[in-house]
Amino acid sequence: MAYWLVKSEPSAWSWSDHFKVGVAEWDGVRNHQANNNMKAMKSGDLAFFYHSVTEKSIVGILQVVKEHYPDHTDPSGKFGMVDFKALFPVKKPVSLADIKANKTLADFQLLRQTRLSVLPVPDKHWKIICRMADVETSCALI
Repeated sequence: MAYWLVKSEPSAWSWSDHFKVGVAEWDGVRNHQANNNMKAMKSGDLAFFYHSVTEKSIVGILQVVKEHYPDHTDPSGKFGMVDFKALFPVKKPVSLADIKANKTLADFQLLRQTRLSVLPVPDKHWKIICRMADVETSCALI
């Protein structure tokens, strides 16, 4: 199993929007590196749902339920999307400031490529952030 982080502006698509729907496509990605990251996703992989722009925090846990396929919103046909199932909100949102303050996360890609909307999360970082979000037990059960 691999771990990921996906970003969305809460005013465009929020955690509560996704949670209400349950399963939804992650469309609109127009960055080749982010698209390649989605191509690498496999069913069952987990992802942090990150509210970008205003909140800048991890607020929920998603699971990949449909692997990469063509994005119907892309007229060029170059980009794809995946479907995520909303699993549960984190008990304690983990802010970007919290992540920056944790020295064990200093090499986290979120801090180096701040504009990338879909990125991998190494196992060690996943465990640390789940602990910070007070969902360590929930993350281990999946």
